[in-house]
Amino acid sequence: MVRSLLVRGMIAGLVAGLVAFVFARVFGEPALEGGIAYEDMVSAASGETGGPALVSRGVQSSIGLAVGYLIYGVAVGGILALVHATAQGRLGRLGVRGTAVVVALVGFTSAVLVPFLKYPANPPASSLDDTIGERTGLFVVMIVISVAGAVAATALCRRLADRLGWWNAVLSAAGGYVVLVGLAAFLLPAISETPRDFPAAVLYDFRLASLGGHVVLWTALTLVFATLADRATRPSALAGAVPTRAS
Repeated sequence: MVRSLLVRGMIAGLVAGLVAFVFARVFGEPALEGGIAYEDMVSAASGETGGPALVSRGVQSSIGLAVGYLIYGVAVGGILALVHATAQGRLGRLGVRGTAVVVALVGFTSAVLVPFLKYPANPPASSLDDTIGERTGLFVVMIVISVAGAVAATALCRRLADRLGWWNAVLSAAGGYVVLVGLAAFLLPAISETPRDFPAAVLYDFRLASLGGHVVLWTALTLVFATLADRATRPSALAGAVPTRAS
C-alpha cells in the first residue's frame, strides 16, 4: 500500500511540477529578467564585461526551468505520500482526502512559507556573491527549526486531543509552533544586502512570483494526490489488488 501511495505521490508531483513550470515561465521570468537587466546596467557602468554564460538564458528559462520544477515536484510528491501513509488514521476522523490536505498544508507552511518569510528569495544582483554560503546555511537552519517544530506540534496535538478535544488541541499546538518559529526568526540574523537603487518593483515581483510558484505547485500536488490516494484506498481498488486463489 505504501509503495502504491508513493507512486501516486510522485505522479502527482510530476503533474504539479509541470503546472508550476508554466506559472514560473509566465510570471517568474519577467521579474528575473528585471534583475538581470539591473545587473547588466551595473556591470556596464563599472566597465566590467562578463564572460559567455555556460548555459544560455533560453535554455535556463525553458528546459532548465522545467527540469528543476519536475524534479522538485516528484521529490516533494514522494515525501508527501510517505508522510501521508504515516499520518493516515492518526489525525482524528479525517479521511484520506482530509489527511492529504492537512499533511500538505502543514508541510507547505513549515518547509516553505515560514522560512520564506524570514529569508525571502532574491533576484540576481540584489545580494552579494560572497554571502551565498551564509544565507543558504541560515535558510536551512530556519527550515529545520520550522519542520521540527511542526512535527513536535503535531505530536503535542495528538496528546492533547483526548483531554481538550481536537479543536482546542489544534489551537494550542499551533500557538506553540508560532511562538517557536517567531523566536527563531527573531534570534537568527537578518540578511539585508539589497542595493538602495535596486528597483523595488522587480524585487517585489520576483519574490511574489517565487512564492506563487510554490503555492501553485503545492496546491496542484495536494489536489491530484488527494484524488489518487482516495481512489487507491477505496474498497474496490483494495480488493482488486489482492490476489485470489483458484478454486
